[in-house]
Amino acid sequence: MNAPIPQRTIRSVCPHDCPSVCALDVDILPDGTVGRVRGAKDDPYTAGVICEKVARYAERIHHPERLTHPMRRTGPKGAGQWRRISWDEALDEIAARFLEIEEKHGPEAIWPYFYAGTMGHVHRDGIERLRAVRGYSHQYDTICTGLAWPGYIAGTGLLGGVNPEQMAESDCVVIWGTNAVHTQVNVMTHAMRARKTRAAKILVVDIYRNATMEQADLGLVLRPGTDGALAVATMHVLLRDGLADRAYMAEFTDFSPEFEAHLATRTPEWAAGITGLTVAEIETFAHLIGKTPKTFFRLGYGFSRQTNGATAMHAALSLPAMLGSWQHRGGGAFHSNSGTWNLDKSRLEGTHLQKGTPRVLDMSEIGPILTGNAAALQNGAPVHAMIVQNTNPACVAPDQALVRQGLLRDDLFLVVHEQFMTETAELADIVLPATMFLEHNDYYTRGGHTRILYGPAVVDAPGEARSNHDVINALALRLGSTDPTFSTTDREVVAETFARSGLPTLEEVEKTGFIDKERPDDVARFAKGFGWPDGRYRFAPDWDEVARRKGYRWVCDPSIMPRFADHWDITEKTDAEHPFKLATSPARAFLNSSFNQTAGSLKREGEPSVFIHPEDAARLAISDGDAVTVGNHRGQVQLTARVFSGLPTGTLIAEGLHRNKAHRGGQGINMLTSAQPAPPFGGVPFHDAAVWIRKSALTQA
Repeated sequence: MNAPIPQRTIRSVCPHDCPSVCALDVDILPDGTVGRVRGAKDDPYTAGVICEKVARYAERIHHPERLTHPMRRTGPKGAGQWRRISWDEALDEIAARFLEIEEKHGPEAIWPYFYAGTMGHVHRDGIERLRAVRGYSHQYDTICTGLAWPGYIAGTGLLGGVNPEQMAESDCVVIWGTNAVHTQVNVMTHAMRARKTRAAKILVVDIYRNATMEQADLGLVLRPGTDGALAVATMHVLLRDGLADRAYMAEFTDFSPEFEAHLATRTPEWAAGITGLTVAEIETFAHLIGKTPKTFFRLGYGFSRQTNGATAMHAALSLPAMLGSWQHRGGGAFHSNSGTWNLDKSRLEGTHLQKGTPRVLDMSEIGPILTGNAAALQNGAPVHAMIVQNTNPACVAPDQALVRQGLLRDDLFLVVHEQFMTETAELADIVLPATMFLEHNDYYTRGGHTRILYGPAVVDAPGEARSNHDVINALALRLGSTDPTFSTTDREVVAETFARSGLPTLEEVEKTGFIDKERPDDVARFAKGFGWPDGRYRFAPDWDEVARRKGYRWVCDPSIMPRFADHWDITEKTDAEHPFKLATSPARAFLNSSFNQTAGSLKREGEPSVFIHPEDAARLAISDGDAVTVGNHRGQVQLTARVFSGLPTGTLIAEGLHRNKAHRGGQGINMLTSAQPAPPFGGVPFHDAAVWIRKSALTQA
């Protein structure tokens, strides 16, 4: 008689949400299934705390709707008619169709498409090997970071900053443009430590009174797209009232009489008219940070998701430079450490295999690309085939009407490798079942912290599910590649990447589950100078140099960029027909379209809804709970009205990416967002849509 298998607890890593990538302790039950999932207490950033959606991960990994076998479409696209096929049938057909398309239209007619459904490097980025070896069209990654990162680099010269654990050593924490309670719960852990141990103030800047602002000592609710105006008006007050650190600026920044003259016109009165804040609120904010040397600015992604998001990020980042906050432990700023890892991923991504110099297509323009827009196609041939991993563009990409139109093309051969039957998978020709993070080996980096983490395969995948790595390898071999990188295991790729990067061996890393890559404190705080050759922070950015350093490409005339840190009034304008600004903010229990099929998350979020100010609701005869339609020239979406006083008049907030079919009418919120690349280098202004709202016929009936 076999002895019962005892329950065990293993160390793993959350594969979602790049800022946190929490270290996890996961219970594996005697039957081999996943039990309780907790934050690792001995990880200094996770500190035992994780979000509620990941705490319920057993719901997701053992969900009855997991895909478990390959399927081929048998009816019209999107009709939901499928036939189960074997892996050999699926892979043989994909390879044959890809070779046929390469022969007829050239390799650039095939576009592998992916993003960050997993933050694991092997299973996220390994698709690049297939792209390289076949010469397929490349992908310009703009959808999340395209606006935020250039704005940050424009100031510091490096995408890095103060260890976020130092928030706990601060006397004032400014959480700007991120609803951390929903999206970065660990930020709140360390900010609350500062409040408890140091009586630190927590200041929150956002466009509505959200769960994070409810924890604040001072919350500033401003109009969408006006963060730059608040930032430069605050700098005006700092200079006017003698709160700026002029000695620090003289040594470590490019502060100039011309910039000071520029700020002289950016008064609180001027900014009040733009932001909707009062002069008193702006001055109170300026004095709080100006009189608190240890002020830590945690700059999120949310406020960068405006058409002027890059310049807004740069303007907000300029505040700690004027204050000299970087000099002090517990002071300075942080957005992401993604520019500091210095990993050698050349074998993982197959850079040694690259054929030619294929075109680079902007992932955010998937709708225009698939519907034949010449500029989006880089004036090249149409895309005739795609393989999609780790993302769900039919829900998450902007301008959904065009995305769906393109994906429904009969001459587009679409392969989707997924965990669930997502909106994108529903439109595929072949659907392949994918593994989840506890079912494969991978390593992870944190945009929001300093550790490289390892997550091992610890449970069996359901049915016939295969990992991204295994599928890419199998396809490449069928397409004729003989390179040994396509005969590796995921564990071998992790080990090789560590070795090529000068890191400890995988066997050593497995003992603790991590490698600490924290930079020296004085380097992280730029105490010896910033990342530009002269060591100075840039109040006057050199956007050309940002483009050169990061390989960005201009999407606008460079001459239109503001010379100095400023408010740039280029957001989508309201008018008589579209009098509201809509932001699609993150929900607490969803992460993009991940988790929007699990029971706990669905119960928490309820039906798709939109916040509207009571004055606006009264004027339009809309009551709480009414069915409403929100629309613009891109499309219309059905939602439920939630009357809420915690946002400016003229603003609408729709939290979370619900499944498209959760909406009456089946159209998701990204019907309303623009795919027009935002300056200077592209990116999606998800929170910048001019719309109308009216009571739906359903309510009126």
